[in-house]
Amino acid sequence: MSFEYIREIPKPKEILGAMPLSQDLVEIKKKRDLDIKGVFTRESGKFLLVIGPCSAHDEDAVCDYISRLAKVQAEVKDTIIIIPRIYTNKPRTTGIGYKGMAHQPNPQEEPNIVEGLKAIRKMHIRALKESYLPAADEMLYPGNYPYLEDVLSYVAVGARSVENQAHRLTCSGLDIPVGMKNPTSGDREVTLNSIQASQAPHTFSYNRWEVKTAGNPLTHAVLRGAVDPHGVTVPNYHYEDLIWFAEAYKKRCLANPTIIVDTNHANSDKKFAEQPRIAMEVMQSRRHSALLKDMIRGFMIESFIEEGAQKVTENVYGKSITDPCLGWKDSEKLIRDLAGMV
Repeated sequence: MSFEYIREIPKPKEILGAMPLSQDLVEIKKKRDLDIKGVFTRESGKFLLVIGPCSAHDEDAVCDYISRLAKVQAEVKDTIIIIPRIYTNKPRTTGIGYKGMAHQPNPQEEPNIVEGLKAIRKMHIRALKESYLPAADEMLYPGNYPYLEDVLSYVAVGARSVENQAHRLTCSGLDIPVGMKNPTSGDREVTLNSIQASQAPHTFSYNRWEVKTAGNPLTHAVLRGAVDPHGVTVPNYHYEDLIWFAEAYKKRCLANPTIIVDTNHANSDKKFAEQPRIAMEVMQSRRHSALLKDMIRGFMIESFIEEGAQKVTENVYGKSITDPCLGWKDSEKLIRDLAGMV
């Protein structure tokens, strides 16, 4: 075997014990979770925005950005619920490149997963303390979820993970919304199968325990576009695409059928400035169809302080080092525009 054992990773209870969430933040998150859940159960007519940088690589810039979000949230609270993206694990198509703060607390230094787990928990707690907005993170490694389970209000399962059994079964035990992205192929049935699997109860092996779950009725679909066999991006946010997917979703008779539209990735062909236009088109589609108005309940938007992206070595404050993002000025305008259209 070629494995080199570098260092033992502390158990979740050790890191949570050393970095606890204060009781006041526990209560803030509990209330926020109920507000978010209400969007999926149709007790609320508000619209969700899961918005933030492609990857959270700089704690100061991320917390600065989320504090800005908090100010806008106060203005649009009657129609919009903002869930900040604090994505600390990054899937890589070829396996090469920056894999997120959980791997590298400092993107310019060697990986250190023990320090990475501590860093991501510290950042999530700080962001919540400064903004009162519990965040979303991507579940790239199901075994890492317990290190953040008390701070997250939303989990996303990416296009490359959505067919994985460990992800599906783990999500069946969560009590917060989980967005299942369509796979990179765009296969509709894969997405719906993933939702169905995660809404069902299971018994399985998890973090060296045999566990039993009740199923997660808040698991739902995230449409992020696709890539065809020739490498050409194929969006799935147009009216016909949304109707086609919504009708198939409805036939499954799944709990709380909900669609979140990802405005970047293959839907925009990673042309970040297209995100506001895509969002506006989807909002117009909701006006034309009662089915879409009921099912489409939010967007995922990639946004940061500075627009675009940079190399890891450039050190521009508040600028993505992975996918290019919408800048703050345009993001703020988009949030306000959407608040007026819900």
